[in-house]
Amino acid sequence: MKKVVLAYSGGLDTSIIIPWLKETYGYEVIAMAADLGQGEELAPLQEKAIKSGASKLYIEDLREEFLTEFIFPTLKAGAVYEGSYLLGTSFARPLIARRLVEIAEKEGAVAVAHGATGKGNDQVRFELSVKALNPDLEIIAPWRIWDLKSREDCIDYAQARGIPVPVTKDRPYSMDRNLWHLSHEGGDLENPWNEPKNDLYLLGVSPEDAPDEATYIELGFEQGVPTSLNGQKIPPVALLETLNELGGKNGVGIVDMVENRLVGMKSRGVYETPGGTILYIAHQALDRLTLDRLTLHYKEQIALKYAEIVYDGTWYTPLREALDAFVNVTQKNATGTVRVKLYKGNCTLAGVKSPYSLYNEAYATFGDDGVYNQKDASGFINLFGLPLKVRALMEKESGLRK
Repeated sequence: MKKVVLAYSGGLDTSIIIPWLKETYGYEVIAMAADLGQGEELAPLQEKAIKSGASKLYIEDLREEFLTEFIFPTLKAGAVYEGSYLLGTSFARPLIARRLVEIAEKEGAVAVAHGATGKGNDQVRFELSVKALNPDLEIIAPWRIWDLKSREDCIDYAQARGIPVPVTKDRPYSMDRNLWHLSHEGGDLENPWNEPKNDLYLLGVSPEDAPDEATYIELGFEQGVPTSLNGQKIPPVALLETLNELGGKNGVGIVDMVENRLVGMKSRGVYETPGGTILYIAHQALDRLTLDRLTLHYKEQIALKYAEIVYDGTWYTPLREALDAFVNVTQKNATGTVRVKLYKGNCTLAGVKSPYSLYNEAYATFGDDGVYNQKDASGFINLFGLPLKVRALMEKESGLRK
């Protein structure tokens, strides 16, 4: 019997895909769940996958790989999609796809399958990754094939087969959770005029429900990578878990946005990224302290392209590798300590220091100094403004300016 390996989350879509694959193709279905930090969601999967018809389930702990090989490179690049989205779902997909391919090769499977819809970005991210890693594997995307048209149809399909799903018609949100974030889409959120309900949030509280007293923390970085909290070295996974807890209880990291999907439509998502938001703000402060103006400004341009690469699912490309090489050079001196203040949904800078700081108080001071000759600015402005002066003279002499 031919085998197919399914990227399995235990959610609505992948729960019904197991029996659908067996009924439609007659394949043996092997499920693979990637542990990316979704916590208690993984506990019931073993029993659930087997009851749904899978022959076996792999539960793969990929949390540290997720942080060190996907999240931290994106953090160092400063990549943010459309100014707000910290790419929590996006950079998880190439890692899941990589492990999916590895298990398919181990099991001798002829195909892999995923539960991404034909309207979303994830189908592209999964499939581009599979094509890059093993182009011989067949890819099955049920949402582009079956007759089910909606979340409600899927719920009915599951109930008819006795498959429990963590979605009801009363709470029909599509959620994706990992160590970095939790996303919410669908249901009443499909109307951008609807404010998210306070009970939507699961990683933290709404800003108005946060404590009235601020929380201060200090983050240590080494070459752009976060390594310590409040002076204590902490392994990557534990560090982010702690930041999620601190940020969540202070209402930090909630983003409500309408974004441009790769497939051409706009969609509305509400994202909770408490620890990630803290890291981005702290890392940005360190970059501004340690990078010269030319490099910093060019890196900001690179960040836009890097975000598109991650969002579009083109992780396994020479361009991403080349941009990583550039970013890693910019991070050689990104070592130091950043203090931030968490208060009612805000994360603000409260101090930054580095042994490689390019901030020189002797030059920047408004007080008396014996280093900077302010008279030098006259010549600089004359040369810098010369093109403007020449153009103005031409317009005056030619009559263009009256």
